[in-house]
Amino acid sequence: MEITCNRDPEINREARHLSASTYNLAITLLARCPTRHLFVPIRSMQYMAIIDHEEFVFIDGERKCWIDIAWRNFKPQIRDALDQPVAYEAVYYRENMSAIMTRLHSDFPVALQTLVSKAKLEGPARIIHFPGKN
Repeated sequence: MEITCNRDPEINREARHLSASTYNLAITLLARCPTRHLFVPIRSMQYMAIIDHEEFVFIDGERKCWIDIAWRNFKPQIRDALDQPVAYEAVYYRENMSAIMTRLHSDFPVALQTLVSKAKLEGPARIIHFPGKN
């Protein structure tokens, strides 16, 4: 699938945290994806999430190719453990998106789990070497 996404001017930006389980699952699915983009339908909201190595963008089904919210600048490296939340910035391209943001934090993890249950996890994966104490 190929899609071109557009952005309105940025309206607001705020620091947020994403649960470790959601972030880790999204990154794991992306690593196993044969393309550089993972498409995650969030059917309960009529939204599509598009995940790449730089950001997660969320597109309303009615506005098609216009990004409403982008989650960017993830900082997993500042965590002390893999089960700690991941800091990121939420960038808003539309007004009054707080209710949508609240729903994304609850419905997006469900959509990822649905994708896992349907997907064959046979694609390539990478082993990440963590620096250890020697």
